[in-house]
Amino acid sequence: MAPSIDKPTILIVDDTPENLDILGGILRKEYKVKAALNGEKALRIATGSPRPDMILLDIMMPEMDGYEVCQRLKENPATNKIPIIFITAKAEVADERKGLELGAVDYITKPISPPIVDIRVRTQLALYNQQRELERLVKERTSELLETRLEIIRRLGRAAEFKDNETGLHVIRMSHYTRLMVESMDISEEWADLVFHAAPMHDIGKIGIPDAVLLKPGKLNDEEWNIMRRHPEYGAAIIGDHSSPLLAMSQEISLSHHEKWDGTGYPKGLKGEDIPISGRVVAIADVFDALTSERPYKKAWSVEKAVDVIKKDAGTHFDPNLVPIFVKILPEALKIKEKYADDPHFNLDESSGI
Repeated sequence: MAPSIDKPTILIVDDTPENLDILGGILRKEYKVKAALNGEKALRIATGSPRPDMILLDIMMPEMDGYEVCQRLKENPATNKIPIIFITAKAEVADERKGLELGAVDYITKPISPPIVDIRVRTQLALYNQQRELERLVKERTSELLETRLEIIRRLGRAAEFKDNETGLHVIRMSHYTRLMVESMDISEEWADLVFHAAPMHDIGKIGIPDAVLLKPGKLNDEEWNIMRRHPEYGAAIIGDHSSPLLAMSQEISLSHHEKWDGTGYPKGLKGEDIPISGRVVAIADVFDALTSERPYKKAWSVEKAVDVIKKDAGTHFDPNLVPIFVKILPEALKIKEKYADDPHFNLDESSGI
């Protein structure tokens, strides 16, 4: 037996029961038919689940006419793509124009002709299905491209960590810290995802720093420090200028995460809110993880000591408005720190969320 194919659902809206019966009789053989005698009920059905695939809408109805119903459907993101065909006795060109300007895809005048209704419904449903399939393919392709970009970001982040004497776990921890902070702020989820996925690239510029400087176990002299301070600009050059929001965010973070609130940071000496907020967030996450992690040239600081330093440097090194947010998310950050504790055998390809 061939698999059954669900019939498309048509919602018919008309305040006259006889008209509902006529249209239902025309369409019921090929489609699932739902009916509403007024605009309020039509809106409830349209926003329910499952949503109709098409709406046939009368204009002249009491309390809420078809024009208002159409406008409210088009204003709602959940229903604004459902094709609407007006079926009405209003036959003036101005009436038809108004309906189409409101977003209807077609306009059929009464008295209706069954073959015309059948053909126009069939045609508009075919167009709607083509549109939905195209949107699905675009979304699928966009997702593939985004995943490819994310994988490039991950791999470049790994390259920087291999060059440095840190582990890949540093970029995982500090990226999760940034996400926790941003999610506690009044900023969109999309922006939070961008910062989270771009943060691993913050030190990509260290690839351009000579090993003699980058891997020196002791304190850097002035000349060596000047070389080290170039890594944000090297990172920005490696990432390049792109229209991709992800790569643009990566470059922004690379350039700005060593800037300081009081203007004494590098490479540009930006001050206060002139520093991109992404860089201000990453600065706190990066420093906290660096302080609380062991390195060949230092022991790991205690969490308490690191937090005290971050609080003390609020208003000088760090954005004083962001430090309380970091303190607020600290309990969750410590869970991340424990989950991704330094392990020489850790494989960055394992599940990390980045």
